[in-house]
Amino acid sequence: MLDSHIHIMSNEIPRPDQLNEAFVRAGMTGGYLLSPPPGSFSPQTTAAASADQRLQTVLAWCDSRKDWFPALWIDPTDPEAGRQVDKAAQAGIAGFKIICSHFDPGHPDVVKIAGQIAETGRPILFHSGILWNGADSSRYNRPAGFEALLRVRGLRFALAHASWPWMDECLAVYGKFQQASKNDPANFAEMFIDLTPGTPKIYRDELYRKLLGIGYPVADHILFGTDNLAEDYHDDWALDWLQTDRQLMRQYRATEEDWHKLTELNLRRFLAIDPV
Repeated sequence: MLDSHIHIMSNEIPRPDQLNEAFVRAGMTGGYLLSPPPGSFSPQTTAAASADQRLQTVLAWCDSRKDWFPALWIDPTDPEAGRQVDKAAQAGIAGFKIICSHFDPGHPDVVKIAGQIAETGRPILFHSGILWNGADSSRYNRPAGFEALLRVRGLRFALAHASWPWMDECLAVYGKFQQASKNDPANFAEMFIDLTPGTPKIYRDELYRKLLGIGYPVADHILFGTDNLAEDYHDDWALDWLQTDRQLMRQYRATEEDWHKLTELNLRRFLAIDPV
């Protein structure tokens, strides 16, 4: 199983052996590791590392470890964002992370960088939903705003946290992307939904009931994640969410194949990495 949403918040010396021990306890083999954030992410961020330092940090965490996939967190409004994308792709980055903390997802810089990333064959994991960063920022993360990415050819992107509390809007936007790509797949982006909480436990049943009952083909486009920290991965938290989601998928008649897609195969397809 793979965890699609793991944060690295420090540029200190990586501790991958410690993380691997937690993975083993949680039944994980790896996941998508997100570099520390750019300095523009939060008003509380001070003395943030450069993009080059953050790239080296996430690559060091994942070095020579099978199924550990590094992602660089970038600010697409940074004048250097294009260079950062090119350098990261050349260095072997698996994908990118963007949080719209002070800009709309339809900002011209976002669309431009998304197109550049699509050309590298890498995906983007976006935050979506309420954003806890100590700033007036959630308004930039409504799922409907990501319709601006519809015509970014070749782009694969995911909206994290099922956009809670705007889960209905997230599913509606997903349906729109599905309909558009069905009619003309070569010219539209492909949208995934990252089910990382996000959604508090009280809303989890509602999420799965709607997700699996809406009638859209969702099984190939959902990702399991925990929002854990690489530096302090709580395997008990991961196991609890695995148990909850497994029970709800069974309750709403998802198949074992659907569970395999959620917990492994879809992340590999998102990253364009074939199972071995």
